Amino acid sequence: MSALFNFQSLLLVILLLICTCTYVRAVAPRLIDRNKQGFLGLFWMSARIGERLSPWVSMACIAMAVTLLIQ
Repeated sequence: MSALFNFQSLLLVILLLICTCTYVRAVAPRLIDRNKQGFLGLFWMSARIGERLSPWVSMACIAMAVTLLIQ
C-alpha cells in the first residue's frame, strides 16, 4: 500500500524527511541552503523544522518507533 493512503506510513515518511534534511544540513549546509524556493525548498523547510522543533521531532520519532515495534 502506498504511503499516501496509509496515515501511519505518511507520518513515517514525513518524519524521515525531516530527520534526513536536518542531518544533511548539519553535515553539508550549502547543499540545503542554496535551494530555498521552489520544489527543492521543501527540503530547506524540512531542515528548519528539524532544527527548531528538534525535541518534538525526536519525541515523535520515538513514539513512531514504539508504535512500529508494538504492531
